[in-house]
Amino acid sequence: MPTTPRLFDALARLNEIGAAINSISAGDEISIAATLRLIVESATEVVPGAAAMLYAYDAQRRGFDTGSRVWSGALGAPVPGDEPRPHGLGNLAIRQGRRVLSYEEPTFSINEAKARAGAQTVGCFPLVVARQPVGVLYVYLHEQRRFSELELLMLENFVNQAAMAVHRARALTAVRRDLERKEDELARLRRADLLISSRLRLEETLEAILQMALEVTGARYGIFRLLEREKGMLVTRAWAGEDLGRPAVEALPADTTNITGWVATTRKPLVIADVHQPPWNRLYYPLDHDLAMRSELVAPLLGAGGRLEGVLNLESPRVGAFSEDDSLLLQSLATQAVIAIQEVRLLDALQELSERLLSDPLQQVCDRLVDLASDLLDAPLSALWLLQGDELVLQSSHGGQERARRLSLDGSLTGMAVSEKTLVVARDVRLDDRFARPDLARRQGWAGALIAPVSADEASRPLGALSVYGFDAAEGALSASDWDKKVLTFLAHHAALAVQNAKRREALRRAQEQQAAAETFAAVGDIAANLLHRLNNKIGTIPVRVEGIQDKSQAALRADAYLANNLAEIERSAVEAMEALRDSLFYLRPIHLAPVDVAAALVQARASVDVPAGVRISTGGLQDLPLVMAGRRRLALVFVNLLENAIAAMQGQGEISVRGEQEDGWVQITVSDSGPGIPPELHDRIFEFDYSGAARSSGKLGFGLWWVRTIMARFGGSIGLAPESEAGAAFILRLPVEGAA
Repeated sequence: MPTTPRLFDALARLNEIGAAINSISAGDEISIAATLRLIVESATEVVPGAAAMLYAYDAQRRGFDTGSRVWSGALGAPVPGDEPRPHGLGNLAIRQGRRVLSYEEPTFSINEAKARAGAQTVGCFPLVVARQPVGVLYVYLHEQRRFSELELLMLENFVNQAAMAVHRARALTAVRRDLERKEDELARLRRADLLISSRLRLEETLEAILQMALEVTGARYGIFRLLEREKGMLVTRAWAGEDLGRPAVEALPADTTNITGWVATTRKPLVIADVHQPPWNRLYYPLDHDLAMRSELVAPLLGAGGRLEGVLNLESPRVGAFSEDDSLLLQSLATQAVIAIQEVRLLDALQELSERLLSDPLQQVCDRLVDLASDLLDAPLSALWLLQGDELVLQSSHGGQERARRLSLDGSLTGMAVSEKTLVVARDVRLDDRFARPDLARRQGWAGALIAPVSADEASRPLGALSVYGFDAAEGALSASDWDKKVLTFLAHHAALAVQNAKRREALRRAQEQQAAAETFAAVGDIAANLLHRLNNKIGTIPVRVEGIQDKSQAALRADAYLANNLAEIERSAVEAMEALRDSLFYLRPIHLAPVDVAAALVQARASVDVPAGVRISTGGLQDLPLVMAGRRRLALVFVNLLENAIAAMQGQGEISVRGEQEDGWVQITVSDSGPGIPPELHDRIFEFDYSGAARSSGKLGFGLWWVRTIMARFGGSIGLAPESEAGAAFILRLPVEGAA
């Protein structure tokens, strides 16, 4: 057949073109141009005497890319004015998605520039992939004739190959652009990571992240607003942009009355193509009242468990300035901002606790610590438990709900964290067999729990446990993320430091008081010894002189009974005065500490106190106490003072309770009464030296609580008032156990 060589050549060309298309790689502009040139050259070879020209087409711009032109043959050479016309044959082929032949379209003329060059017939073949035009192949003839069926078939094959080449090149270019953009985004995210660790202030970090967001999204302006939970307001912390005249940086309510609040409420990002269109035109709040913004990109700052930290807004004066890719990138930057916010809040909390450890009492530190635990972990409930013997005693709590005051180490979830020295997580304490009070959890609506042992180091026994709880509702749910576990562990460690520091401070205070008391008593003892010696010299002569008078004036004394009786009374009073003086000055002498039975000292004290019939004294746990280091006579005097004060406070009617318990090398004795109690403002004053108590006001000398505290300090112990008492006053005495370090 005469057509066989042409067909064979065409197939060979198709095979060559297919191989060239397969070799195209991203960024290989030479391979793409060479492939398209091969296609137009092949078109001219299968149609004798023809010229060919190929243009790429941009469907989004709805126009030809004149810079993409590839040609072969004399008629394909560029001449002025030969570009595709808006209403020419090429655009007709694009619009209709089919080949257009000049001799089949009498109403359309050949481009004048090409006609002057000698073109009499033209065929336009659209390059279509997935129903999307990607270019047009023009084939020109110098003669007025029709294309044969074989020529049209071969040209259609070349067109399909050309379409695949253009499509593949564009796809690879798009992939390359995406890869470059992703690499750029990753580089910026890495820079954000570095910024978090390099910036000292949160505002500096947020401003740097804002600048990144503006660069990668093409936005003109941006603003960070962080949530103030107590007020329910979104407060501005950073903003950026060019030529900001009057930036609107006031706080916005975290509700659906504005776009920022809407994102905060729904916790979903927004891409708004035009803020002038409903419904956003009713919610839009301008970043600057003097600037006209059209599109907005918004991302919530969400921490672990969905905790809202704030909102990040970007704006642009162009309509449709932001894409979904921009939204994803902004969400990544928002995540970096959340990390910065969380780390800064944690560092601020730890710095605050460190400062409080040096100045505040233990209870204040514990109260602040549970508040921080609830705030940092977004937990509605938190509690700090400290170990006392085999029980955990509630030291402080946040949330104000009913809870147990004591927990056993065995059979409780909190006790498990202490005994096993590990972090404990419970998804729902109402259904957890390890939780001691599921009834309480169901009544209060508790669900998740996270409990950390309070320990200064891994080797030592925990001092207690720090726990947070969440509700089953979404707003109060506990996430128990890795970040939450890390934060709770840090706070628990600081709780252990607070307890240890309080013990050291208490030991130092006792040592200082003991030293001060010893020095005071030593000085007063010297004065008292000198006073006793002088008084003994003066008062001691009275009985001697009385005896002399009695010996030399017996007759007068027998004659005057009044005189004899008064001399005898003077002698007796002088002797009693000496004995009373010696007894009083006994307590100023140095104390020689020895093992003392607390119960025996109390019995001795009760024997010295006149207990009215309306007062009942009860005891508990004293017989089981170990011996303490003290002075028995002086310890008995301490009990005498406390019993007499209680009897006076109750006005002879009521109950006095004396209870004892042992813990960690100490004996703790609680002496409580059912009287009116002591006002909180006097809790410290009653132990002052110049405080006037009931004993003095009643005309008695009184031993005074200052003396009691001083004696307890000389024992190496302490005395104080219980901070909370159901009724009356409760004094807590602590004494070291015999043999305790």
